[in-house]
Amino acid sequence: MNRLFFGDNLEVLRSAIATESVDLIYLDPPFNSKRNYSVIFNRHDVHTDVSAQIQAFEDTWSWDHRTELAYEGFIAGGLPERVADALAAFRILLGRNDGMAYLVNMAPRLVELHRVLKPTGSLWLHCDPTMSHYIKVLLDAIFDVRNMRNEVIWQRTGSKGYQSRRLPNNHDVILVYGKSNETTWITDAAFSGRDLGNLDPKTLSKYSHFDEDGRRYRLDNLTGPNDPRPNLTYEFLGVTRRWRWTRERMQEAYEAGIVVQTAPGRVPQQKRYLDEQRGVPLSDVWTDIPPLNSQAAERLDYPTQKPVALLERIISLASNPGDVVLDPFAGCGTSIDAAQKLGRCWIGIDITYIAIDLIIKRLIHTYGASVMDNVEVSGLPRDLGGAAALFHRDPFEFERWTVSQIDARPNDRQGGDRGIDGEGRFILPTSRTGTGRVLVSVKGGTSLNPAMVRDLIGTVDAESAELGLLITLREPTAGMIDAAYKAGYWTHPANGQTYPRIQIATVSDFLAGRKPNLPTIISPYLRATRRHDSAQQALSTQGELI
Repeated sequence: MNRLFFGDNLEVLRSAIATESVDLIYLDPPFNSKRNYSVIFNRHDVHTDVSAQIQAFEDTWSWDHRTELAYEGFIAGGLPERVADALAAFRILLGRNDGMAYLVNMAPRLVELHRVLKPTGSLWLHCDPTMSHYIKVLLDAIFDVRNMRNEVIWQRTGSKGYQSRRLPNNHDVILVYGKSNETTWITDAAFSGRDLGNLDPKTLSKYSHFDEDGRRYRLDNLTGPNDPRPNLTYEFLGVTRRWRWTRERMQEAYEAGIVVQTAPGRVPQQKRYLDEQRGVPLSDVWTDIPPLNSQAAERLDYPTQKPVALLERIISLASNPGDVVLDPFAGCGTSIDAAQKLGRCWIGIDITYIAIDLIIKRLIHTYGASVMDNVEVSGLPRDLGGAAALFHRDPFEFERWTVSQIDARPNDRQGGDRGIDGEGRFILPTSRTGTGRVLVSVKGGTSLNPAMVRDLIGTVDAESAELGLLITLREPTAGMIDAAYKAGYWTHPANGQTYPRIQIATVSDFLAGRKPNLPTIISPYLRATRRHDSAQQALSTQGELI
């Protein structure tokens, strides 16, 4: 069973992930770039460019009293001594600032990731050059410097043009650490494919022969080393040598056209076809996986989204089918998508509901609804008590979860919400934009009254929207129900179907599977191109997760 967690990865790691249960960890944590990242939602018309994006997360941790308390606890024995010593040295170097806060927050998470990793496992940490040198020291303290495997450089952008003071920053760093000397490594995956139509001069010179089908090959030595076995020394095609193969195998290869003699009396040689070779050995500088451009089929417009090809390479290099892949900063789920495609089990964790919702919808869109039969989602409300707990813990994430129940797009925390908390779009050919709108207002408190309904009616009128939906955590009052009833009905011009202009739905309704009477809402997320189902045949043998 694959697992997806909505929550703080530190808490999830400590409470839900068993020791030495994970084969591969990939993480792309915040870089502490002091930037705010926004998700760009599906644009239904040219007038929604600004409103179609909302802030997903802030790419920084700030130094505050909680960070100070955490640091003091770590130094006092809350972390292994070597890790605490590294943090103390960072504190002398950096002082109290956001960079130090980043390291204080990453330290316990990396310790937990080390704990859950199997002895044969490896960790691949994706970061940028602004923090990679500090993170490397931290990983040395946790994993031991002797277990550092690679520092992979991935060129994420092309040249950025002329720089007047320095060279452009156009690469990311992926730090690779093993848990022990037994780290899983798939040698056959450590080669990149060749472009047979664009070969380098060395390869062209080496593979200079062609067969009758136009396949390029080279001739290789068939004589063997000093092997004492007498059956390896014999005469073949008039030449006696100590051969690499037995006479029987040599004869079979000759009859198959693999062994050739270029002239009578010359030593027979083996044909090695270029298209059968494993490819070009990978180095630790990856320039062959381009970043996602605006036209990329897999693009979801999620901030920091990485190409699936990058994650497929990492997963193929460091795990076997059926192994468990963990991403504690799952984001839009690229690592999960790659793991699913390659027949690995997976665990994803993210603290933002938008990420969890996007991952679920991405999986369903790419692999079909049945993919969720093998996914356990934790951290989302399952009953009214859980919904109330989410509201009290983070009212804004509660709003996002609630709005998503009808596939509407939540509003930005930073932007003016115009009295609404979300917006759903549906097909409406008679509209100027081609879509109609459902404005959503969420009320999580216990104090409910008819004025909330009247406010929503006023907003629907002011925004020239077709419909309004009020979602409440508690049961609405009789006065609220009456006010919604008096708002009347709206008739869809395409099919003549009528809908209450203002509706009230409760969280209990959603938990019980009851949805409001609305036109079909268009998915708010940009969608990647759906993969062909045959790519998933390997998943039928996927094993159980921890």
